[in-house]
Amino acid sequence: MSKRAIWKNISGTAAIEFAMTMPVFLMLLVGAVEFGLLMWTKLGLQHGVEMAARCATINSSTCGSSSNIQSYAVTQAYGLTLPTSTFTVSTPACGNQVQASYKFNFVTTYIGMPSLTITAKSCFPK
Repeated sequence: MSKRAIWKNISGTAAIEFAMTMPVFLMLLVGAVEFGLLMWTKLGLQHGVEMAARCATINSSTCGSSSNIQSYAVTQAYGLTLPTSTFTVSTPACGNQVQASYKFNFVTTYIGMPSLTITAKSCFPK
């Protein structure tokens, strides 16, 4: 085979192009999934604290104590399995306040991505 024939040979170019573009595509795909999970977790925490603060003010039979409010917040955090210690209850001047702090571990933590602490807070007037 001559030098000219070797330079004109295009077999295998698709494999090389695939090898060059696939890592970028996978990084974008994993990044989009990670961002979606992060936003889902943030939304679940925020919904949990808002509903628990409201319940503490409006429904004293269901949310009469701090532990009941924390348990209610866990049930209202859609799609998340959280311990009750994630939520804290207080009564500042604004009313009944519920806060949440959760350490979100990215799926890519195994390759060096740090975890992120997500917080949410809601205060419902008395």
